[in-house]
Amino acid sequence: MDHYLSIPRVGGLTLSMDGKKLVTTVATLNGKGTDYGTALWEIDPEGQRQARRITRSAKGEAGAVFSATGELYFTSSRPTSDDPGAEPTKALWRLPAEGGEARVVLSRAGGVDAVLCASAADKTFVVGSVLAGSKDESEDEAKRKLRKDGKVSAILHSEYPVRYWDSDLGPDQPRFFAVENGTADGAASRKPATVDSAVPLTLRNLTPEAGARFRETHPVISPDGQTIYASRTKPLAKAESRSVLVSIDVATGVEHVLVDQPGMSWSAGPVSPDNNTLVLVSESDTTPQQAPHVQLHLLDVSAGNRGTDVVPATPQPLVHDWDRWPHPAAWLPDGTGLLVTADDDGASPVFRISIPSSAAEVSVTRITPDAASYTDVVVSPDGRYAYAVRSSYEFPAEVVRIALDSGDVTRLPAPAERPQLSGRLERVATTAADGSRVPAYLALPDGASKDNPAPLLLWIHGGPLGSWNAWTWRWNPWLMTAKGYAVLLPDPALSTGYGQAFIQRGWGSWGKAPYTDLMSITDAVEARADIDATRTAAMGGSFGGYMANWVAGHTDRFKAVVTHASLWALDQFGATTDSSNYWLREMTPTMALENSPHLHVDNITAPMLVIHGDKDYRVPIGEGLRLWYELLSRSGHAADDEGQTAHRFLYFPDENHWILKPQHARVWYGVVDQFLARHVLGQELPDPEELGR
Repeated sequence: MDHYLSIPRVGGLTLSMDGKKLVTTVATLNGKGTDYGTALWEIDPEGQRQARRITRSAKGEAGAVFSATGELYFTSSRPTSDDPGAEPTKALWRLPAEGGEARVVLSRAGGVDAVLCASAADKTFVVGSVLAGSKDESEDEAKRKLRKDGKVSAILHSEYPVRYWDSDLGPDQPRFFAVENGTADGAASRKPATVDSAVPLTLRNLTPEAGARFRETHPVISPDGQTIYASRTKPLAKAESRSVLVSIDVATGVEHVLVDQPGMSWSAGPVSPDNNTLVLVSESDTTPQQAPHVQLHLLDVSAGNRGTDVVPATPQPLVHDWDRWPHPAAWLPDGTGLLVTADDDGASPVFRISIPSSAAEVSVTRITPDAASYTDVVVSPDGRYAYAVRSSYEFPAEVVRIALDSGDVTRLPAPAERPQLSGRLERVATTAADGSRVPAYLALPDGASKDNPAPLLLWIHGGPLGSWNAWTWRWNPWLMTAKGYAVLLPDPALSTGYGQAFIQRGWGSWGKAPYTDLMSITDAVEARADIDATRTAAMGGSFGGYMANWVAGHTDRFKAVVTHASLWALDQFGATTDSSNYWLREMTPTMALENSPHLHVDNITAPMLVIHGDKDYRVPIGEGLRLWYELLSRSGHAADDEGQTAHRFLYFPDENHWILKPQHARVWYGVVDQFLARHVLGQELPDPEELGR
């Protein structure tokens, strides 16, 4: 476990405009084993030189992006040399194109959350937070000081939502700023803590009246730096909302609505190299009868169309007959194609979508042939190569080069070698009662055979709109194969990568096709000679935890059930999650009760390990607390006369939907190992010492 936690973790990728420098972020465990620190590493695009670390600080660095002139910008909370004792905020740092020391170039009381650069113009932008009602940077700083000095944490809300995943929303509100030289009249500026230029940098607030409308949005900059495109929240009656697509003119700060369609939310993808075409992603609103539908579109944003408040006709889908949910990544430099990724049968490959003059000629071509998942795709300026972060269940994230003509994928020299796996991976499948194929990965321990069959762990993924198709640091099967278990990772109904109909099979009826699919693939795998069907357990987190709860109440085939951050009482969950407006569109009250695990607690006979973090706002702690009480008061392992039970509750007061702290991950796996060993293997292992038991 200690070796596993110490493996460097790669994420994010940026390529210089000349294609000669590739930079990624690497997280490594600190000396105390209690946190991960991040640093920027340069990767040789040609694959000739070893990777080298280019930043170093205790606070770490993130969000790296190259400017058009070759400078590398990033954010960091490291102290400045001017005032090393001051409490640091996340500031904007710059590493010169010619190399040398990175220096902070702009800091502000509200911090710098992200930096963006135009690809064909020397224009830089940042996303930063302001307190509601602040007229300028000075007033924002004064308000923050007042709250800090008074130790005030209260937040007054007038809109929904008030929380998101693990964050309390407000009183901060995001704003988009243009980073400029010199001080202009009325500029919302603050002198940087350290300046590596004779001309100070200032901030011009492009969205001063935005309120909270740009929360959880990802702005896109046109190559010429003249326009920002972003999705903006549009509040609706009864705490509903949807996302509309807007443009912001950088010169004037004027905002225009480009796409606004009832029943649909829109987000911005990349802009074509000639600045004239914007990629859009649409997601239809769900109903209790209809799953969401995700599609790509193209929108003409040439000079005559990007600055009007006349909403154009609804953009038409780019690809009509491709039954996948694409994520746009990058345009080819000549504008003839678009690179996207999409879940596809246990992988997430890179695809090329042609952009010819006639929409009827659009074609989709899979580029990467392997069963791996690709993210953070960037393209070389000559259009010959793409670079991406790749992972699969056989290796963690690594940086690769993709030859766009042949699809050949080359692993580039990395900060760390791939870890050695304690087993082997197979792709398996079965056929459901309705004829649908139910696929899965099966991780088998070394030595599993007819003469030495392995106990089986059924792991159910979250989402539920997702797929087991990439390396995960939180639910990693190889830690359990090292203990001798086989781990089954199925994609049942509702999983992505198998078409819209496969999602629709389970929509609004979680306890039907998703459950029967899981049981079907478990039946098929248990029939193998190298699997011991008498020693099995089921596990899941989030929706997977919901499904584990449902499994526990509907079958006694499993020796133990582990449920993490799980939905228990759907009538309670719907109004208390951070996105009730989304959830309550998904099922009617009757459907929620028909699919609610809590109504079947009397049928639970397997011992259950309940795991929950108190800071989980997506699945609030009330779900775990109610599950725990009802297990002890009503299940087949209810507490005895002395208050004892076979069930266990692992509670993390300061963790959220995910268990992120390495010391807590160690405890998580230790408790799971102990619980399964007792009930599946018939072995007694001690509790982790850190629990103090």
